[in-house]
Amino acid sequence: MVLIDTSAWIFALRKKPLLLLKDRVDHLLGMDIVFTFGMIRLEILGGTKTKGEFDRLKNRLEALNEIPADTELWERASELAFDLKRKGLTIPYTDILIASAAIRSKAILLHADSHFDIIVSHTELKVESYVSQIQKA
Repeated sequence: MVLIDTSAWIFALRKKPLLLLKDRVDHLLGMDIVFTFGMIRLEILGGTKTKGEFDRLKNRLEALNEIPADTELWERASELAFDLKRKGLTIPYTDILIASAAIRSKAILLHADSHFDIIVSHTELKVESYVSQIQKA
């Protein structure tokens, strides 16, 4: 089970994609192990520029399995935010929520966002990070 973060989708879906990331995403989609999450859908669809792009991406995302955001997930995310803040770490709440969804569902979080690499060292979050590849590109 793999949850692909917005940060990775952006580099995989753009007109001139980062081929390493695009190929990995395509491979995972072909294996039918990719999941999505409401916050990620919001970020992706909210960033579209045209109605056609919105509709096309919405249809693609609807074909993926969904990690639900119930009360327990919100509570876990709140606890994680509190714990990280006590350690002096300020992470965007959207990233904390996404990380919490991945942790709870035991999904690997594929990303290109350094915030998740910080969260990894303080939780049981499992990631496939493309941060260094993005920095080199």
